[in-house]
Amino acid sequence: MKLCDLQPAPGSKKLPNRKGRGHGTGNGKTAGKGHKGQNARAGGGVRPGFEGGQMPLYRRLPKRGFNNTRFATVYAEVNVSDLNRFEDGTTVDTALLKETGLVRKMFDGIVILGNGEITKKLTVKASKFSKSATEKIEALGGKAEVV
Repeated sequence: MKLCDLQPAPGSKKLPNRKGRGHGTGNGKTAGKGHKGQNARAGGGVRPGFEGGQMPLYRRLPKRGFNNTRFATVYAEVNVSDLNRFEDGTTVDTALLKETGLVRKMFDGIVILGNGEITKKLTVKASKFSKSATEKIEALGGKAEVV
């Protein structure tokens, strides 16, 4: 036997089904798409779950399960770099932050985040501090007090 005599086993190789080629295949003429209509068009068809304009099942059924967004604690965020506007030795609390306009709405409290740098020695009173904010405030001799 020579290399040129090698052949695949009979029936192991099958030609791909080419749509729209002749009537003997069962997929000729309209190529399995029926006659005209939305689904016969290029890019045609409707999205999954679409029911022809009828209110789809996934919108008819009631919502179930727990969602925490209603109960989650939301903090007004203030960055460390924003605190540079106060004088050295100032006690920065919620009333002062609201008065200066750094915080508009109180939500469930104020959180001080460690974004940017601080150059003043301050006593800051807030509901929560990030670890980096506490480090930056205390590095200059200031105080980070949780209220």
